[in-house]
Amino acid sequence: MKTEAVILAAGLGTRMKSDIPKVLHPLGGRPMIAWTIAASKEATSGDPWVVIGPDAQDVQKAAGEGVKFVEQRERLGTGHALLQSAGQLRGRCDQVLVVHADLPLLGAQSMQRLIEIQERNPGPLTLLVAHSESSRGFGRILRNDDGNVIGIIEEAHASPQQLELQELNVGAYCYEADWLWDRLSQLPLSPKGEYYLTDLVAMAVNEGREVAVATVEHIDEVIGINTREHLAQAEFALRSKVNRDWMLAGVSILDPASTYIGPDVQLGRDTVLLPNTHLWGNTIIGAACHLGPNTIIRDSVMGDRCVVEASVMEGATLESDVDVGPFAHLRKGAYLGQGTHMGNFGEVKNSTLGAGVKMGHFAYVGDATIGDRVNIGAGTVTCNFDGERKHRTEIEEGAFIGSDTMLVAPVRIGREAQTGAGAVVTRDVPDKGVAVGAPARVIRKVK
Repeated sequence: MKTEAVILAAGLGTRMKSDIPKVLHPLGGRPMIAWTIAASKEATSGDPWVVIGPDAQDVQKAAGEGVKFVEQRERLGTGHALLQSAGQLRGRCDQVLVVHADLPLLGAQSMQRLIEIQERNPGPLTLLVAHSESSRGFGRILRNDDGNVIGIIEEAHASPQQLELQELNVGAYCYEADWLWDRLSQLPLSPKGEYYLTDLVAMAVNEGREVAVATVEHIDEVIGINTREHLAQAEFALRSKVNRDWMLAGVSILDPASTYIGPDVQLGRDTVLLPNTHLWGNTIIGAACHLGPNTIIRDSVMGDRCVVEASVMEGATLESDVDVGPFAHLRKGAYLGQGTHMGNFGEVKNSTLGAGVKMGHFAYVGDATIGDRVNIGAGTVTCNFDGERKHRTEIEEGAFIGSDTMLVAPVRIGREAQTGAGAVVTRDVPDKGVAVGAPARVIRKVK
C-alpha cells in the first residue's frame, strides 16, 4: 500500500509567547518541524505534505528540500487543515498518515507501526495512543464494555470519571484514503467554530467500522510542545536519549545532564566528554579525544587523541594529537596539523598551522600559513587587515617568532628565521634571517 504523510503545521502557537512560528523553535539544534519531516520521510519512504498558514515563508525555508506545501488560509481546526490537502492527494495513495508538527520527538518507528496496523485494519482509521498517568492535556480514548474504541473525549469536556482514564489520544492517525476524503467534508462544526479530526472516530463507529489503535512504546515521544516549558522538557528528553546512545557506543560522558550533542555529530570510541561540553552541527570527533570542560565545538573535524579544554571551535579542523586551550578560540578555516599545541588565550582564523607548531599563549594568527615546527611566542599578532582588505602572512618551517612580534601582512618569514621580542616586521625576512626592532631589520643570519 502507498502511504502519503501530511504534517499539520499551520497553528499559531500563541502560548509560546513568541514572534517566531512555534514549529521553528529549535530543538536539539534543529527547527522543531525538521524532526517531524525527517521521521515521516523515513516512515513512508516519500516526501511529506506540510499544511502551513498564510505568510509562512520562514516555515517553508526551514523545511528544506523534498517537502510539498498546502496552505490553510483560515485556521478552522485540524479537520479543515487536513481537508486542504484533499485536492493534491485524492486518488494518489491508499493511506494517509497525519501527524502534528508539535510532536517533534515522535519517531519513525512509531509512525511505521501506525501505518502497519492500519494496513491490517478492516476499519478506516488507526489512532496512535499512549498510556500515562500524566495526561499532558491529551484527550481520552473511550471504549465500550467489549473494549472497542467508541470515541475520544477532549480533556476540557471530560467528566471526572473520564479524566481518570490513562489511554491518551496523542494526535497522530493513519486513514484509509478514500474514506477519509469523503468524510472530511462531513465533519460537524464545533462550538468554537472549528472542524476536528477527532470527530472522525465517531463517524467510523456510527458506520459500524472498526477503529484500531497503535501504542507508543516510549512516552517521551509524545511530548507535545505548546509552551516554552514543554520545549525544555522535550530538549531534556532528546538530550538524554542522544547521550545514552553515545555512551552505549563507547563514549564516556561524565555529566550527561550538562552535555549537549547535536543530532548530526559523530564521535569516536573512547572519547571522553567532560561537563558543559557542547557539540553542534556537522562535527566529527575521532577516537580517544578528551573534550571539556566548558568547551563548545561547532561544524568542526578532529582527529584521534586530541585534547580541547575550555575552548571554542567553529568550522575548524584538527589533525591527530593536537591539544588546545584552555580559553582558546579556533574560528572558521583554522587548520592545526598533527601534534600542534595551541595554549591559552590564543585565536586562529582562516589559517593553517603545520605539524608540531607551538603557539603557547596570547597570540592571534589570522589569514596565515605556518610551516611545520614553528614556535609562535606570546603576544604575537598577524596584522592582516589594512582597513580595506585582508592580507596573508607566511611563516616557513622551523621559524622562531619572538614574544610580542607584530607581523604586518603581507609578509613572509623565511625557513628557520627568527624575530626578536617586540619586533614590528613590515618586510620579508629571508631564510635563517634574524630580524629585530620597530620597524624590524635583519641584523644577521642564524648560526
